[in-house]
Amino acid sequence: MDADQRHNNRSDRQWPLSTALTMLLMMLASMVVADDVTTEPHTPGAPVVIEDQQRIDLASALSLLEDPERRYTFEQVRLGRTLDSFSPLGERSANFGFTEAAWWVKFTLANPSDQPKRLFIRQDYPLIDHLDFWAPASDKHWQLVSTGDMRPFHLRPVEHRLFLFPVTLPPQSESTYYLRFESQGSMNIGLFAHSQVDLMNLVTKEYLALGVYYGGFIVLLFYNLFMFLTVRERAFAYYLVYLTSYGLYMSLHNGLSFQLLLPDLPLVANKSLLVLLSISLFGGVLFTRTILNTRAQSIRADQFAVVLQWASALMMLISLLLSYRWVIVPLAVLTVIACVHMFVLGLMALARGTGTARYYMIAFSALLIGVYIYMAKTFGLLPHNAFTQNAFQIGSLLEMVLLSLAVASRLNELKTESFTDALTQLKNRRFFNEQIAQEYARAGQTDAPLTLAVIDIDHFKAFNDSRGHSRGDAALKMVASLLKDRVRKPNTVCRYGGEEFVLILPDTSDQEAAVLTERVRATIEKETAFGFSLTVSIGFATMHPGEFEDTDCLFVAADYALYTAKASGRNRVVNYRECDLKRALDNAHRLTGNLMAQPSD
Repeated sequence: MDADQRHNNRSDRQWPLSTALTMLLMMLASMVVADDVTTEPHTPGAPVVIEDQQRIDLASALSLLEDPERRYTFEQVRLGRTLDSFSPLGERSANFGFTEAAWWVKFTLANPSDQPKRLFIRQDYPLIDHLDFWAPASDKHWQLVSTGDMRPFHLRPVEHRLFLFPVTLPPQSESTYYLRFESQGSMNIGLFAHSQVDLMNLVTKEYLALGVYYGGFIVLLFYNLFMFLTVRERAFAYYLVYLTSYGLYMSLHNGLSFQLLLPDLPLVANKSLLVLLSISLFGGVLFTRTILNTRAQSIRADQFAVVLQWASALMMLISLLLSYRWVIVPLAVLTVIACVHMFVLGLMALARGTGTARYYMIAFSALLIGVYIYMAKTFGLLPHNAFTQNAFQIGSLLEMVLLSLAVASRLNELKTESFTDALTQLKNRRFFNEQIAQEYARAGQTDAPLTLAVIDIDHFKAFNDSRGHSRGDAALKMVASLLKDRVRKPNTVCRYGGEEFVLILPDTSDQEAAVLTERVRATIEKETAFGFSLTVSIGFATMHPGEFEDTDCLFVAADYALYTAKASGRNRVVNYRECDLKRALDNAHRLTGNLMAQPSD
């Protein structure tokens, strides 16, 4: 089994393992999405009766009022002194995309029991700039809570990444609550009522899932950092830029970083959202160009990717200067365009049949689906709910795991390229040195014969000088093609250098090697007769137990047999054992550890 086969077998074993890991991570991350919501049919705008439900989706009970110029006061809204009046949300989605209007929301909760009920109202989208909540207090007064991600975190009544408002329903009563939403970003209203126990259970699952999610990011981060420091491959560096910026962006996007890292810096947190998204686009495009080698696929497609890459860098600078409102929409559009183009680049690479492209396309398809679901929600095309809100994160989690396989596949391609001769596409001398050492060690352990054959094209220098180097290259390619066709695995054919080739023939005796090499010689003479008129000289040596101290001795013996074939008139095969043994052994000992100089034609 050769090195490529062993690597492919390792890759086959890695795939089920990575798939299982991915499914486990997605299962845990899905706990963020899993909402066991009790939904009772409500008359639009009618009070929601709080009985034994643990969690209630309030969507059908909401009444909304749009405030286009953001100038209504709470008293005007409460007393109905506005140009428009509240209208029930009904079956509509409370997702309005990017809007400059403020939105007022009211709903009524009813407690028919004889005991007060303590609840928490949860707004499940954290990127609301200004969120005001009014709850009725005693003596016909109203209690106001002003929060939002453009206000310091400590203003929140409950320290949580989302917005939580504790309320107490008096026994046998109805209470109406008001909220005002205003944001430069996407306007998504998602309100739920929770009992204390249900909220505690939800938060526990939520933070466990987020811990798994970001734990996965950290593991991938350190793994790729270690790989970069080890192999110094640029793809790892670009992947680190993408992975780090994207992970930090997602932590801000779901409110976690605002809670834990920047609680008193709301402006910095909002600016960081734009900056990190721009950096992740820049790193993602650069990583794609590198890992898929897009310059070799299509210069135009690669140039457009460069434009997107630097457009992302420009957006990063602009986001530091302009307000969120002016940057978020063009940045969202740029994200969509960049994702489409990276997907196209992946398809182009896939058409070329690279292993890296397969992993990349699977990974990127998962992210792309998540991105477009989330973007459709952001622009108001899909409703805001747990799935559309978290599709981005689930898709990205799957993508990050699979992209690591893409990077590993790219490393294997680079290793294959380093073992491949650029002109003939045969294995090169570097590969030969590793492979002959492995086969020599295996033959020594199993007492099996090992044959090494050295092939040289006759009078190739004169051929090259008379017909030109381009014709000489064509001749080398044809000989390489014939060798590749005639030499089957587990045998290995390599280009040793210049016009010289070598064959590694494990488990091959003298007699078998003589038949195979003679077939090769005759084939080359016959197949090149009308185009190049080439012949080759071949020398081979077979190692039996106890012979040849090392691979250098074996090579010198085969090379001496080649020398004998050329000195005997060329276009022939010579077995080392048929040479003048004393002279051959003297030369072998004298030249051990050195490559015998090729005699001139």
